[in-house]
Amino acid sequence: MNEPRRRGPIARFFQGLWDAMNFTRRLAFNLLFFGFVLLLLAVIGAGDRARPLLGRTTLVIAPEGALVEQYSCDAISRGLSQATGGEDCKEVQLRDLLRGLDAARTDKRIERVLLRTDRMRFSGYASLREVADAIARVRASGKQVVAFGESFDQAQYLLAAQANEVYLDPMGGILLEGLGRYRQYYREGLQDKLGVDIHLFKVGEYKSAAEPYVLDAASPEAKEADLFWMNDVWQRYLGDVARLRKSTPQSLAADIDALPAELIAANGDLARYAQSKRLVDGLKTQEEVETLLAQRGVADEDSETGFRAVDLGGYLKHVDGALQAVDERPQVAIVVAEGEITGGEQPPGTIGGESTAALLRDARDDEKVKSVVLRVDSPGGEVFASEQIRREVVALKQAGKPVVVSMGDLAASGGYWISMNADRIYADPSTITGSIGIFGVFPTAPRALDKIGVHTDGVGTTRLAGAFDITRPLAPEVGQVIQAVIDKGYRDFTGRVAQARKRSVQQIDAIARGRVWSGAQARERGLVDAFGGLDDAIVDAAQRAKLGKPDAYRVRYVEKAATPFERFFSRFASSRMGAHWLRDASWLQILAAKASPHTARDLKFLQSALETTPGRPVKALAYCFCGF
Repeated sequence: MNEPRRRGPIARFFQGLWDAMNFTRRLAFNLLFFGFVLLLLAVIGAGDRARPLLGRTTLVIAPEGALVEQYSCDAISRGLSQATGGEDCKEVQLRDLLRGLDAARTDKRIERVLLRTDRMRFSGYASLREVADAIARVRASGKQVVAFGESFDQAQYLLAAQANEVYLDPMGGILLEGLGRYRQYYREGLQDKLGVDIHLFKVGEYKSAAEPYVLDAASPEAKEADLFWMNDVWQRYLGDVARLRKSTPQSLAADIDALPAELIAANGDLARYAQSKRLVDGLKTQEEVETLLAQRGVADEDSETGFRAVDLGGYLKHVDGALQAVDERPQVAIVVAEGEITGGEQPPGTIGGESTAALLRDARDDEKVKSVVLRVDSPGGEVFASEQIRREVVALKQAGKPVVVSMGDLAASGGYWISMNADRIYADPSTITGSIGIFGVFPTAPRALDKIGVHTDGVGTTRLAGAFDITRPLAPEVGQVIQAVIDKGYRDFTGRVAQARKRSVQQIDAIARGRVWSGAQARERGLVDAFGGLDDAIVDAAQRAKLGKPDAYRVRYVEKAATPFERFFSRFASSRMGAHWLRDASWLQILAAKASPHTARDLKFLQSALETTPGRPVKALAYCFCGF
């Protein structure tokens, strides 16, 4: 065996020198790396601490993005969106907006509120009215509320109108136009152009969710039902605005009808037109409003606004900082069910049959939880997933824990399915609910394949073998099988509602058949128990569990917790250094995806409806394309 060759003294010298340099390089790199990490943690820690809140402060509520029940984006995506100015994950939680306003109402350090709603998006009027009530409580406490916007749509304006004073940019405008609901219809494109036949199976002449796939225009029944609930919501909107702006619903409606002629007479100046109709108190730029607030409050040259102010996020840090870290009081748990109802595990913003049921089960198993509020904002979806969630509501009640449902903007079809067994159902008069009906769609594409010269043929051991192949024409007996499944689903739905609401099946059928109702109309028909928002539902749930006064119990949201890394990244993105770094990192901004148009949503829904499970030839759906 050859012995290793020994290096000479010169080689050993240079080898030692190289090892020393390599060690020094790694040491320097590691020191720099850990120094950066420590600096990062220090910045995050400093950014996470709220600045002292002084007296005579103006609370600036100027959220951007969609008003939601819970975030649909994860913490990392929200952090990126916030830091880079992306639009996809800009969201504000209704709960945060409400607790900020409610805390400001009694906070002696908050002198007034500046309200900007012109960069918010809304999906309905029930949640809007909850925020409006919270603003009204601030006004009732004697604190001034000033609203400003560059322009307002009618939903944004409903909140702005709650203020003591409403100012509009001289180049802005307000357009009240009424409520409309228009959809795309695909029958000609699918059937005549592409050769795809969509077979619709449903119960209820008002169940119109799948009409766009089989018709070229809305059915008379769909138009009748939609106009009925929309008129109810719209008249309530006119009444709210008229009361706040010292007008009448009739006058506001007449102004909308006369808008074209009157706007021409005003030389197309929407801002001047709004002022002439007393929709706003004055026309001011943002700088002029800030100067006004500096004169009324406390001027602050170091503030971006020029006056002593705190934004909603900063204020909530003060509110949260005042809460005790450990709270052993009994709990009222809130479980949010927002979005479409689909099977399996789903992220926030979508209701999963398994994931939402698991949250309810967690509340049932938690000894500290004494009652549950299920907050529902959903158009419905899969019947089986809805039933999974309903069973957990029943299990909670059987475990001795009361369940109260608080309906948001929309709790229709499957959204009503998961609500019906609650001890009590609260809704806003402008909530959209009902739509008790079932449907299924089954496409066949042999004509489409014929157009490209593709044909299907083969053999089967029975008359039904391969009958559910969409490349073959739909046999009459297959249609009978599917319709029987849908009929059974409707009987299940109406039967369960009848049992839950202590009515006969015939009474429920008379108000079901897919018919959509406003919250006010639903209460008249016994589908809703009382008017009220989330706070009313919480108080009711606490009383049913005999928890005493509000300070005797704790309210806690039961939801999937963010991972440690998500919390770390969220704090980093909200810090000044993190926001600056991410904003300059343009490569991160390409991660944001653009919102899908209505057509893509409709076709995606059709694709989802086709994804059946073994043993079930068609997916029974309790879904409502209702809303705005």
